[in-house]
Amino acid sequence: MCSAAEALPQEVTKPILNVSEIFSLPVHIWSQQRGSCPSPLPSLQEGPMVGERTTTSLSAAADLAYVVTGGSPAEDGVSGFLAWCKKVGLELSPKVYVSREGTVSDYGLLAGEDLQIGEVLFSVPRAALLSQHTTSIRSLLETDEASLESQSGWVPLLLALLHEYTASDSQWRPYFALWPDFSSMDHPMFWPETERVRLLQGTGVLEAVDKDLASIQREYTSIILPFMESHLDVFDPQRHTLELYRRLVAFVMAYSFQEPLDEEDEDEKEPNPPMMVPMADILNHVANHNANLEYSLECLKMVTTQPVRKGQEIFNTYGQMANWQLMHMYGFAEPYPGNTDDTADIQMVTVRTAALQGAVTEAERQLVSEQWEFLCQLEMVGEEGAFVIGWEEVLTEEELSMTLKVLCMAAEEFQEFKEHEGWEEDTEDEESFTLSNETIPRLKASWKKLLRDSALLTLESYSSDLKAEQDLLNNKVAYGKLSHREQAALQVRYGQKRILHQLLELAS
Repeated sequence: MCSAAEALPQEVTKPILNVSEIFSLPVHIWSQQRGSCPSPLPSLQEGPMVGERTTTSLSAAADLAYVVTGGSPAEDGVSGFLAWCKKVGLELSPKVYVSREGTVSDYGLLAGEDLQIGEVLFSVPRAALLSQHTTSIRSLLETDEASLESQSGWVPLLLALLHEYTASDSQWRPYFALWPDFSSMDHPMFWPETERVRLLQGTGVLEAVDKDLASIQREYTSIILPFMESHLDVFDPQRHTLELYRRLVAFVMAYSFQEPLDEEDEDEKEPNPPMMVPMADILNHVANHNANLEYSLECLKMVTTQPVRKGQEIFNTYGQMANWQLMHMYGFAEPYPGNTDDTADIQMVTVRTAALQGAVTEAERQLVSEQWEFLCQLEMVGEEGAFVIGWEEVLTEEELSMTLKVLCMAAEEFQEFKEHEGWEEDTEDEESFTLSNETIPRLKASWKKLLRDSALLTLESYSSDLKAEQDLLNNKVAYGKLSHREQAALQVRYGQKRILHQLLELAS
């Protein structure tokens, strides 16, 4: 195990929108989707005692063979995985254990003893990582590297997974045994389209899934399939199908990690490719997490960031992610009000629509069109962009401020502003102004009206109103009868609507 001094913590955010955009962003794909995520989420200060659940520790499984008989398939898979961990040098602290009981969802890591800040929970040697650089077909991937370039950047890892998952002699076979057929993947991309529309209309997830499915189809047809047909001694298109590829994309989306670049390299180098990190992907997520993955030259370590009591679950973080992003990427959402990183989007074109609806004459409508075109030239808006509203502030403050400012200008003021190409001498107040809960009530009346109208139009895009969902959340019996998908989608919609209604009040 490498020492604590050798590894530096890496704090990163994860503003992922869809597969086609993921690797154009400097993000870390943290761990995993965990199937059912009951509500409410347990507090980090509470947890059942160890004796109340079935557990599996590394020491208990150390002498077990990979194939274990007599237990359930799930228990056999965990035992085999832990035995493999010892074989490859993955060191698990005796103070923690893997369990499917007492967790928020499916597998998780729990504390068998009280833990202090800075304790190493496990150490993963780099040789145990599964990536394009460690797979048994790495030389093949390196030789054909130029033909495997894609917008996502995931193709080499996905080809490695296609091979290793189906190869009987794969080094990572015990690791894959935790997900026998990836049937636990419950991303919205696997839902019937009618169910996606019914539950997620207006949330932004539908559009993200549509882009994912189109990107997956295009990538498989244009890159994966030709590569496999050129290497039929390794791949079989009848076995390595589009459906398996889609499942593996979801696996990478939900379980892979991306090692951050050093600060001095962030502006010069491409992001590191994704990789699978056994054991690290077992941890579940909450915004108020108590552990963090750290990187060093020899290994990766999971280290506590807060004290953890005996019996508590240990949580990693997937980054600062809104519930719609968690739903899209992992298939779950944090129950309200647990996700302090939740956001609501107002589509940029919705603000344009609101401005056009407020225009009375043809001349005013023409002015709005010219103003919008100018904002596009300034790269402040786009046909597919969105303004992101958080609980405390607008995350896209510069773009929204400029949009409100320009769309609320009179004709003469706009012409003068346009002649200066969008530059003007700001007053001291304007320079220090931000769009936050404190400052929005002090905006100009015209700005606030445009904000209100845009929020109201956004609320109309949902299939139900806030009160109906509030009533459902307050009815524990009715809420308990909902499926996991229905509960998670409700949490996504409710959080977004609460943020939008808060914006309406601030701009009133």
